[in-house]
Amino acid sequence: MSILIGVEIEKALANGSIKIEPLDKSQIGPGSIDLTLGNDFRIFEKRSEVYHVKNDSSFEDITRSVHVEDGSYLVIQPGEMVLGITRERITLADDISGRLEGRSRFARFGLAVHVTAGFMHPGISNHQVLEIVNLGNAPLALYPETRICQFVFEQCAGHAKYRGRFVEQSKP
Repeated sequence: MSILIGVEIEKALANGSIKIEPLDKSQIGPGSIDLTLGNDFRIFEKRSEVYHVKNDSSFEDITRSVHVEDGSYLVIQPGEMVLGITRERITLADDISGRLEGRSRFARFGLAVHVTAGFMHPGISNHQVLEIVNLGNAPLALYPETRICQFVFEQCAGHAKYRGRFVEQSKP
């Protein structure tokens, strides 16, 4: 697999192999596209009892949904994790996959934007859920519309299409 650089990303956008809605051309970088933080989050409830993580477990059982208005913010404490989502919907052809990466400017504050689920399958058409963790020592305020992460595109050797549980996700 090879990574698409800026000019190749622009060609893929023009021919429809990659669709991103909404997209401002200034989000296109030399090897990725910056994605912005949406307004919807899932906050993990404080619990003392054990939650059993098994194949049929659901994150909805231990989280609550929160909407943050534009111009406002959500504070995450040191060691806290929240689920967020990108404003942009990404649609990929069946021979393009990608990786969701943090941005170094925010990593320097201790902000991690995805814990483990950074790979995006070919053929997706959804918003990307962000597993956001504050690894720093100070509370951090998250603002919708911030260019929080980047998406790196890869050309696949072959064709496939994601049909999993989160195929239509639009909320965290």
